[in-house]
Amino acid sequence: MKKNEILVICGPTASGKTTLSVECAKLLKTEIISADSLLVYKGLDIGTAKPSQAEMQGIKHHIINVVEPDQTFSVSDYENLALPIVNNLLSDGKTPIICGGTGFYVDSILFKKTFGFKGGNQEIRNKYEDILKNKGKDYLFDILKEKDEATSKILHTNDSKRVIRALEIYEISGIKKSEQTDIKQSRFNYTAVMIDYDRETLYSRINNRVDAMLNNGLINEVLELKRKGINLNNQSMQGIGYKEVYEFLENKVNHSNMSDIIKKNSRHYAKRKITYFKNLPNLIKIKPQNNISKMANEVINLL
Repeated sequence: MKKNEILVICGPTASGKTTLSVECAKLLKTEIISADSLLVYKGLDIGTAKPSQAEMQGIKHHIINVVEPDQTFSVSDYENLALPIVNNLLSDGKTPIICGGTGFYVDSILFKKTFGFKGGNQEIRNKYEDILKNKGKDYLFDILKEKDEATSKILHTNDSKRVIRALEIYEISGIKKSEQTDIKQSRFNYTAVMIDYDRETLYSRINNRVDAMLNNGLINEVLELKRKGINLNNQSMQGIGYKEVYEFLENKVNHSNMSDIIKKNSRHYAKRKITYFKNLPNLIKIKPQNNISKMANEVINLL
């Protein structure tokens, strides 16, 4: 293995990342660092497919259940937690495994990022922050879609900080962020893999996962969060599955429509994740297999 090697197992929801990462961690005798923007929240278990103790199989998982559901959590917060863990594992001679589907989290570990455009304007930023405060994330995101559709396809509605930054760049320079160059400076050697399901199979897996979440008590989970005062103004409740169930509980949609909307939104989000990770330098796509042990050994051999 290369010095300072990191293994990244990334990709869309329902692609089998967790199972593969655990199997690889067992072989490497190492630990897993989650790179999922919803797994950080306590009490968000069913709708996030948070791995259970049984599924973890004794492998230590980091950056899961680190904040309360009424708190915000940024990419910078993630980076500040994750980098010391990565460096400690490397110092111990272990290969850290980064597992997750939040591309900005993965990038924050692998790269020091410098933007082709570095200018800033606090007045413009304040304007968009006021829009966020008064009209909400969806309204702000719609502005980005109109001004820079390409950037909107790789950002999430919840990532308001980067949405505002993209709008700020466009307003100052007149050039879309998607048309500017981001320079990524690697921090570590890494091998990144993504399980490459065909689109039809992946979408079927996503639909089945949504059905399982609803059968396993997602509505009750959201009810409990709602009882604790968590609402759509909280960052945690903007996650796919949670927002739709909350609106169902507010009688804005019926049960059947809620399920269909979650599935549709999950499929669309999976497509955006695939697009994002395709741009990860040196990404290796691997075919899914029924034999997870054999699959894990093939991944380890890539290191």
